[in-house]
Amino acid sequence: MRLTASRRRKLATLASVALAAGLLALAQPSPAAAEPEVGSARLVPLQVTGPASERLNLILLGDGYTAAELPKFHADVDRHMNVQWSIEPYRSYRNYFNVYVIEIVSGESGIRCDPDDDPPDPDRITPLGLHYADGCTNPLARGITFQPYGTQALNRYLQQLVAPLGVTASNRQILAIANTDTYGGIGGTNATTSGSAPQGPLISPHELGHSLGQLQDEYPYSNRPDPGGPYCTDDCAEPDSRHHTRLTEQQMVEQQAKWWRWLGEESESGGTIGRYESGMYATSGVWRPSEHSIMRWIGFYYDQVSREIMTQRISGRRNTNAMALSATPTDRAVGRTDVLWVETQHPVYHELDVRWAVNGVAVPDTHNSRNLELADLDVRPGDVVRVTVSDPTEFVRDPAIRNGPALTQSRQWTIGAEPSPPSEVDVAFTASTQTDERAVGGQDVVYVETTHPVDRVLDVTWRLDGTVLPNPHNSRNLDLGALRLAPGSYRLAATVTDPAAPGGDSETRTWTVDNLEAGTTATLSTPVSTLPGGTPHHVYFERFTMGLEPTDDRPGFTVGEFRLDRDGWFNYFGWPDAPAGTPFLFTPTGTVVKSLVYGNLGSGGLSKAVFEETEPGYGTHTVEHRAIDAAGNIGSADEFRATVLPGSSPACTRTISGARAGNLTVATGVTCLKDARVAGRITVRPGASLIVSGGAVSGGISTDRAVAVQIFGATVSGAVQISGSTGTVASVGSTFSGAVRLAGNAGGEHGLAMAGNRISGLLSCTGNGLVADFGVRNEVRGHASGECAGW
Repeated sequence: MRLTASRRRKLATLASVALAAGLLALAQPSPAAAEPEVGSARLVPLQVTGPASERLNLILLGDGYTAAELPKFHADVDRHMNVQWSIEPYRSYRNYFNVYVIEIVSGESGIRCDPDDDPPDPDRITPLGLHYADGCTNPLARGITFQPYGTQALNRYLQQLVAPLGVTASNRQILAIANTDTYGGIGGTNATTSGSAPQGPLISPHELGHSLGQLQDEYPYSNRPDPGGPYCTDDCAEPDSRHHTRLTEQQMVEQQAKWWRWLGEESESGGTIGRYESGMYATSGVWRPSEHSIMRWIGFYYDQVSREIMTQRISGRRNTNAMALSATPTDRAVGRTDVLWVETQHPVYHELDVRWAVNGVAVPDTHNSRNLELADLDVRPGDVVRVTVSDPTEFVRDPAIRNGPALTQSRQWTIGAEPSPPSEVDVAFTASTQTDERAVGGQDVVYVETTHPVDRVLDVTWRLDGTVLPNPHNSRNLDLGALRLAPGSYRLAATVTDPAAPGGDSETRTWTVDNLEAGTTATLSTPVSTLPGGTPHHVYFERFTMGLEPTDDRPGFTVGEFRLDRDGWFNYFGWPDAPAGTPFLFTPTGTVVKSLVYGNLGSGGLSKAVFEETEPGYGTHTVEHRAIDAAGNIGSADEFRATVLPGSSPACTRTISGARAGNLTVATGVTCLKDARVAGRITVRPGASLIVSGGAVSGGISTDRAVAVQIFGATVSGAVQISGSTGTVASVGSTFSGAVRLAGNAGGEHGLAMAGNRISGLLSCTGNGLVADFGVRNEVRGHASGECAGW
């Protein structure tokens, strides 16, 4: 859009005002102020697990939130972060992050050139200058970027608010959250996302995959509606991307290249790790590791290949490329009776390995302790003591990463000639698993760090609901998962004391242990029939919807997930570009929303590009659903089955319920029997339709050139003949005691539906083209012939 001179002057003036406000009001606004000044900013530590210099620091900034909308900003942050913590490797490496929130007061709500605004506003000015790059002209715009003045403001906010904490460009990751419910984000050095879009919390880990993990996009287009074309045409080089290749699987194995170590594994994002064509905006000529990971379609997890890369980048603190490790100072000799110590990082669900050696010989039976008491060893001046800390995570298979600085660190000391003088230190904890209002999960490894006297190890005693827990070796960590706790809530406490001063100073920290699962309630659209069995099994024509309500007994956003046909867990975000609470829609070929396909039951998975071919997914599908609470507990999955049939049920023109004596003739219109009991025979004339739902028919059914004939969950005695029908013919979950004959019906491309029925007599199917059970086996006791032969 071309800017007029007056509009340019307005933009320049507003930008100057925004920058000036940002510079003048960085301190926390006064509580007495009626309204915080536009551009003012306040730092809110959300999660602090250690010194900023020893952590990867995630900085969340809001843009386009007015003072009155700051509670909305914090609700958006809670949703984004809880979704992020539910996705590996963020889930397991949550403690490696410090998370700081910067509240910034905007004078206007929303951001510039939001394509869903009517019309998009080219003049809106916000402190960070977030905007949809071409949103004023492109309704499919999705890239949220900084205006130049916003980048300058960002740098000033960072310099004045977080740099004094030890946050640097090497150990920080920026995520700017725009106040919009329109899909959007971008993953340059500084990632952006949309705060209130249904998929917003999933855009965040995708864009962090770019910014933090240096991962590439895996989708097959640059412009959504248009295929990306071939990766290259001549003399194609192997891509630099670690999760894209032109090699075959055999070449990867032979050359030990790319993701050869993961080939054949069940993918964390569904399917199997292998070689799938398209990616890096190309439809052909380049291959990716899995069918659908978060770098291809948001909603799924990272696959193992991307997860390995992300683990390296998180543990290495982004560009620092070094796992954090504090220790006894190494710049001077240590005494022969000193206690050496290390303070490691703390994954949520496993411990790092700590191994000690003297002059290259391993010290036995240290039991992964973070302390080494030299008085117990026969060390002499000049001896060299070395400790190696490594991460045994199953997320990393590449030795170059596992043994590299991001996952393995060492420190060493030389034994001096003189003993170290005794030291007096406070008996205190210096760090621990957070003890704020968030509970810890029942599988967590809870940790503490203490002060370090030079000549002894302070004691740490753990109690669960007041009962002392044996923890004789590495007393700084407590693996709750190893306790195999019964479901419930517990009170965990750790107390530090000095063994040299029994009854002296001590400190206690406490946590709530949440070992209760969150759950989900699935609300489904009304089926045409429900089949018997232990697992709920519903039958639909063409489509069904599912609303998920994740619930938990504690505060914090609860994440919902579902999985279609065991093919990768998918975040339940509702429905794209729809109000909150809109259920997810499943159809045989999916629904196009802004040139992307969602809810696809057919080939290609739940999400796909509009130009990718799909084999329609009629038939029976299994949907599992579960919840993940704010403590990280993954709930047990519930499931249901859905059989989706082609066609539809016509609207009823006459409805019959209850008992009906004698024969029944349907001459015109659509007659619907709902739990009716017909004592005689039903005859359907040409052009009429019959829909039977439940109930019983005692005299059989005969139809000739009817439009639609559908029998759901009914019991039919006597012979059934359905011939010459021109519309949808379907029988699901019904019981027939006599012979059934289907002849000359127009089944259409996908055939007649005979699913989950019990037929005691003969079954004859001739001239119908295709008769299908759509994944629900029929029980036929008599002889089956024609298109139904072999049932």
